[in-house]
Amino acid sequence: MSTAEPQPSVAELIPDIESLKAALEAVDYLADDGVATALFCAVRLPQPVLLEGEVGVGKTEAAKALASLLRTPLIRLQCYEGIDVAEALYEWNYPRQLLAIRLAEVHGGPLGEADLFGPDYLIARPLLAALRHPGPRPAVLLIDEVDRADDDFEAFLLELLGEAAVTIPEVGTVRASHPPVVVLTSNRTRDLHDALKRRCVYHWIEYPDPARAAEIVRRRVPGSSLSLVEQAARTVSRLRAVDVQKPPGIAETIDWVGALELLGVRVLDREALDRTLGSLLKYKEDQELLRSEGLELVLPDG
Repeated sequence: MSTAEPQPSVAELIPDIESLKAALEAVDYLADDGVATALFCAVRLPQPVLLEGEVGVGKTEAAKALASLLRTPLIRLQCYEGIDVAEALYEWNYPRQLLAIRLAEVHGGPLGEADLFGPDYLIARPLLAALRHPGPRPAVLLIDEVDRADDDFEAFLLELLGEAAVTIPEVGTVRASHPPVVVLTSNRTRDLHDALKRRCVYHWIEYPDPARAAEIVRRRVPGSSLSLVEQAARTVSRLRAVDVQKPPGIAETIDWVGALELLGVRVLDREALDRTLGSLLKYKEDQELLRSEGLELVLPDG
């Protein structure tokens, strides 16, 4: 009878920060010392990490890369205005409960409230699924764009973030046997409460400089021209200095280079930028502003 080989622990996979940086790079996520330190604390303490920064700087990708290198599931909760417990934690399987009631009526068997509100009728949503993950290593729980949720939802998260547990009135307190690695992201559309921040390691992710941005893009757009990627990275860096509503991030740069490659562009000029501006700027007013000020303003040799 064969036995499964023991799985390496989190400490064995990530003994130190340099090992984590190397492992992240192996899955094509280039982390600076600050990001790597915050993620290392999130994994090894463990303590939730709150990553803030502009849209498109790689906050969500950090959680995805972490799950990949840990060889564990990524469980994602996308926050939005009005999200509630039923969508984030659990809900009851009402059709199955109703069927159980009807069957009990047909057969004349006893059916109490405890029979209907038990584990068999519980539908786990992302937060509960992360707590119930059986291991051997913890799941990575990504609570994405938490700033889009409201104050009540933030307060609801405090028990989970502080104790790796949640309370379900009909069932009781559910505690994680393998507390998840929790990564929260925020685009800072509003300020989060101090109670949530106190429970987290905090890190602000800056836009990368053009050289690092070019290295990231080349990994995400395989086979792309080094010269074109460098031109694109310098252009995006200059574009962020223009007074646009939504400066492009790394995600937009990757999409833009993909479009340029598809169109066969090898030298980034005014015509190529004008044709593909929709990959970078998502507001009509931003595009009009740049065109009025002159597209040459942001080109590498402008």
